[in-house]
Amino acid sequence: QLGGGIRTLSSIADWLELGVDRVILGTVALKDPDLVREACRVFPGQIMVGIDAKSGHVATEGWAETSNMKATDLGRAFADVGVAAIIFTDIDRDGLLEGVNVDATRQMALAANLPVIASGGVASLLDIDRLLDANIPLLEGVISGRAIYDGRLDLGEALKKLAKN
Repeated sequence: QLGGGIRTLSSIADWLELGVDRVILGTVALKDPDLVREACRVFPGQIMVGIDAKSGHVATEGWAETSNMKATDLGRAFADVGVAAIIFTDIDRDGLLEGVNVDATRQMALAANLPVIASGGVASLLDIDRLLDANIPLLEGVISGRAIYDGRLDLGEALKKLAKN
């Protein structure tokens, strides 16, 4: 999977031709949703949408701006266009090791009715347990960064837990 600054069909095609399995579209999903729809049509199963939320609203431009659109509304807008999954990041928690926002992740999964990858605040095996125990529909995966780097999250154990579900 690859994302960041991808804003054209030709750029998507270039990355996929280089062997990337799925391309993540972020800011462009809010600013040009027709591109997402067209990309899903041209590259079925290979387009993901990254939705970053700050206080429940879509954050864009590397989190520098916050829109008036609710994150769940953006997810819902892509429910039937062929998006492979949504990467949902609660940026209020990202990198702070304060725990994942289970409720917001659940709300996104229910609104979009698409596979969701939880991100932002995943700091320990307890966070993974909380996500799994919440029975979030279509939870496809989890992203963690800082907690892996500083040893708070044992990657091997996390993968074992996720593989069981």
